[in-house]
Amino acid sequence: MDFNHTEEQNLIRETVREFAEKEIKPVAKELDEKAEFSYELTSRMGELGLFGMNISPDYGGQGMDTLSYIIAVEEIARIDGSHAATLAAHNSLGIGPIYYYGTEEQKKEILPKLCTGQGLWAFGLTEPNAGSDSRGTKTSAELKEGNWVINGSKIFITNGATEITLGATVQAVTGVVDGKKEYSTIIVAQETEGFKAIEMHGKMMWRASNTAELFFDNCTVPEENLLGERGHGSRIMLHTLDNGRLSIAAMGLGCAQGAYEAALEYAKQREQFGRPITKFQAISFKLADMATKIELARNLLYKACWLKDNDKPFAKEAAMSKLYCSEIAKEVADAAVQIHGGYGLMKEFDVERFYRDQRLLQIGEGTSEIQRLVISRYIGC
Repeated sequence: MDFNHTEEQNLIRETVREFAEKEIKPVAKELDEKAEFSYELTSRMGELGLFGMNISPDYGGQGMDTLSYIIAVEEIARIDGSHAATLAAHNSLGIGPIYYYGTEEQKKEILPKLCTGQGLWAFGLTEPNAGSDSRGTKTSAELKEGNWVINGSKIFITNGATEITLGATVQAVTGVVDGKKEYSTIIVAQETEGFKAIEMHGKMMWRASNTAELFFDNCTVPEENLLGERGHGSRIMLHTLDNGRLSIAAMGLGCAQGAYEAALEYAKQREQFGRPITKFQAISFKLADMATKIELARNLLYKACWLKDNDKPFAKEAAMSKLYCSEIAKEVADAAVQIHGGYGLMKEFDVERFYRDQRLLQIGEGTSEIQRLVISRYIGC
């Protein structure tokens, strides 16, 4: 494994970092306070080529490797979790399943629209009673006269209800085979009759990202809207989550990096007892531990990306990365608030937002408990 980045990867980091610092950072606090989704910044991310980074140019993508994409998510998350969530969910959960499992016709029709930033796509998996247990899915799709008739609901769906959301890929029960539920994934365009997406409010974190509930009331789509093979819904979902775990890990890594940098800068400026608090061992050791944890998290995540880019099994490492990076984000954000003292609890300081934003990372796309379950199975427990 080569620890040197390519010129292209270095350029991506520099470009995305500059964009995040100059365009997202000045408005991140206000957007968070208002819980306002930014169409302008989403469009700008599209203009920079951050949507469809791993997609072939044949479908409007950039044709880049996994690590390049992960670096981009990391750099956005270093400034703001909300915009990193928009980017990560659209690429990994929205575009990914269509690219890997869609027919040629589906890919050519849908993907070019999703690689520009002018259109978003959602992935409908989670339900009120189906979270970690995805097989608790109750949303159903019945094939009638050449159409799928969908009934049910989804919850906590990122990018599900924006003005530019073009549709969602939905996991549904499509029958019973040998006494077991059959799960399939179906493409549903946003304007389909019987499909309603409602934005969710009152979030603690990622307040400037879009989170929605999806409702299907005799929602009817053509039979050819099936994504992948019938009955392969669980396989598609698991593969999608393997890829998605890398981007959630990148969000954790970026969040930790941003919180650490904020704490380091504050500690150099804050004086107590006549000197900067970095000169006190209690603070300097805390910062040293934060830097070490971040380095370990980055190495683990980048290794998982290397495995994927070299067509090697990476599911175990993806779960490890998601688990470790999200847990490190929690630890580093907490330490950053502690270094800030009372100021760390005030919205005026970015660490307050980092502290809130990190909390979902141990829940979304598989809780920390589920990651440990996945890892334990890979190691033979």
